[in-house]
Amino acid sequence: MPSLIPRYEYDIFISYRQKDNKHDGWVTEFVNNLKGELESTFKEEVSVYFDINPHDGLLETHDVDASLKDKLKCLVFIPIISRTYCDPKSFAWENEFRAFVEMASHDQFGLKVKLPNGNIAGRVLPVRIHELDNNDIKLCESVLGGVLRGVEFIFKSPGVNRPLLPKEENPQENQNHTSYRDQINKVANAVQEIISGLTAAGSGEELNLKEEESEQKEIEDEEIIIRKKRRNTGIIVGLVLILFVGLLFVFQFLGKKKSSGEQLEKSIAVLPFINDSPEASDENTPFVNGLMEEILINLQTIKEFRVPGRTSVEQYRSVFDKSVSEKAKELGVNYIVEGSVQKYGDKFRLRVQLIRAKGKETHLWAKSYEQEIRSTNDIFNIQSQIAQAIAAELKTVISPEEKLLIEKASTKNLTAYDFYQRGREEHIIYWINNNDKESLNEAEDFYKNSLKYDSTFALAISGLAQVYWDKNYWQEFFSRHFMDSVIVLANIALSYDDQLAEAYSLKGDYFTATGNYQHALEEYEKAININPNYWQAYYGEGYLYGWYLRDFVMSAEKLQMAEKLNHDKNLPSLLKFIGQGFELQGFPDKAKEYYDKALKLDRDSADYFYRMAGMECSRENYQKSIDLSRKCLSFKTDRNYYLQIGHCFMYLGKKDSATIYYKKFINTPEVTGELNLQATHRIGYAYWICGDSKEVEYYFNLQKKYCEESIKLNRVYAQGGFAYYDLAAVYAFTGDKKKAYEYLQLYNTKIGENESYIMIWYLKTDPLLKSIRNEPQFQEIYNELELKYKKTSEALKNYLQERGEL
Repeated sequence: MPSLIPRYEYDIFISYRQKDNKHDGWVTEFVNNLKGELESTFKEEVSVYFDINPHDGLLETHDVDASLKDKLKCLVFIPIISRTYCDPKSFAWENEFRAFVEMASHDQFGLKVKLPNGNIAGRVLPVRIHELDNNDIKLCESVLGGVLRGVEFIFKSPGVNRPLLPKEENPQENQNHTSYRDQINKVANAVQEIISGLTAAGSGEELNLKEEESEQKEIEDEEIIIRKKRRNTGIIVGLVLILFVGLLFVFQFLGKKKSSGEQLEKSIAVLPFINDSPEASDENTPFVNGLMEEILINLQTIKEFRVPGRTSVEQYRSVFDKSVSEKAKELGVNYIVEGSVQKYGDKFRLRVQLIRAKGKETHLWAKSYEQEIRSTNDIFNIQSQIAQAIAAELKTVISPEEKLLIEKASTKNLTAYDFYQRGREEHIIYWINNNDKESLNEAEDFYKNSLKYDSTFALAISGLAQVYWDKNYWQEFFSRHFMDSVIVLANIALSYDDQLAEAYSLKGDYFTATGNYQHALEEYEKAININPNYWQAYYGEGYLYGWYLRDFVMSAEKLQMAEKLNHDKNLPSLLKFIGQGFELQGFPDKAKEYYDKALKLDRDSADYFYRMAGMECSRENYQKSIDLSRKCLSFKTDRNYYLQIGHCFMYLGKKDSATIYYKKFINTPEVTGELNLQATHRIGYAYWICGDSKEVEYYFNLQKKYCEESIKLNRVYAQGGFAYYDLAAVYAFTGDKKKAYEYLQLYNTKIGENESYIMIWYLKTDPLLKSIRNEPQFQEIYNELELKYKKTSEALKNYLQERGEL
């Protein structure tokens, strides 16, 4: 049976030692069960190679190279990892396991594959049937080039270490608490994910051409090659290619010197460094990533450079199916820095190169560094040398202030630095993996351990401040001591090192949240002066200008700068936030432009249609909004979709239809952990439509409490005026017109001279204001706010026209 993908012989190859199957047939039974599970996992037939007859396998007497092309040319390789399998003298190890890794590393897909969920997996899927000793684990990892993972079929109890059986007599004694049936299912699911990733990796035509193209790729000088593996052609062909590339490099170099001086923006992305350590493992991953990030930060401090941050480039870790030029284009940069690190004991070797990616890829500079680590200066010195060498290659003058920042040693204690790197690594994982709480707790522990060895280590203190913010923002929202620990820790960090952009930016967030806007802007500017590429500070300014200072032109300018610098997993959210700003100001086409960009990145169709539905609703196209909201529900269930539909039916005067969707909204649980500050009275309104007076009273009282506490404590909800508007709406709905007008006038005063389109729409349509909408006092306030909106809209329109964006 052929493979699911053309040019492959099998989908799955099962590799094992005959010793592990000879006596009880464990491997044969495993394969039979796996085949059955695959039948219920795949719509198509999946081909499995399993040499149940020893004489049909890859024997010592066979031509191994010829056999590999037929039998090892598979999509997924499953080795049955046992104590006997981990033997370099065995045939399965050398001629199946190692041979497949080498072969797959050079075929059209490579050894790694990007899964549909965005994670990276290997095409080797180990099935472990014994607990291994450290030597065997290291032996496996030396072949895989990474941590030995996979699916375990191990029964472990005191004195017992054997393969898990389909039916165990005493399953409760298994310390691993694993079920054979579940583990079989995990293997089938993992195979399905890998094959789906391979299928999505490229079109058939692209895949057919890829192998031929790989043979034509340039062989480059070993000093500047970073883990780019090439097919081993004949010696004569290799020499010819090396000579050709050498001549080509000379001509390119001369051509570059003679060029008229094309001026490229000095935009540089530092890609994740490759861990080439002899025994690559999680142990030295934080060190390798720390080297890369410090070099990146050093480059960011140079004002002439535009450098995306660490989280922006993490998406390219273990991505080998894209060229340097493709990665550069996606990141919006002209230059790429690549590196590889080998760490062995107290020494490390770093190879790094600078590539011009614009036009034809050109290697501009490369160097190898080898260093024994006796102190932190041994690490920091190399990091600063690299940044300065890249600046020199790009003919960039480094100011004395920038040089001091680049050469700064953040700590003298190696252990403190090691713990900080580990904490930083976990913190990055928290931000990338949808707020992984476990990683956040790990980060906190590592930062604290770092400070045990150097209590003045400012980066670790600043890291703790950020952890506190991430963990406690909503829990302390109505506390009188809201985020006090953050400002204390940030100030302590800056007392030891007053050149920390992240600490200043966090102080900006604190002052924004507590209503001290001028201080917030000052702190954000301090962060930007130290690190002109710190997108979070631009975002903080844009958020502050837009929501609280209501300077929508400045907000757009700052947020667009943040967009230019940010290419990480949060970019879709940033694009949506910018789009939302334009939507709220009455520029739906501009908003859609940003929503479209976000959709291309995160493929979140439900959220996209929800935003489209919101825009149609605010343009009073209520039926179209309903249709789009229903389309959202075809992707997933979200109570907000029901609420949107309910509102639109009410606007259309169809109360019965609205009631159906309001009930669905009420009966669908809330999943977010955030306080529902601006929608609690909307929930109460939904209960009112459904006739539940008790719940109506509860939610309207809760909304009043949120508003009053926010005003009293000067929280962000009140600073932008929204708490005053919502109080006016609550009082208007509950019949207290005097207080409704009082808070509506306070809202008018609080917002200053600028107003948004969306608030004008709310004033015209909000059902909670129905009782006062036609009264002269309301109309007077409305007319004032409408004039403010027209002035604001005109200013934003002029800004966009000047930039050629409208």
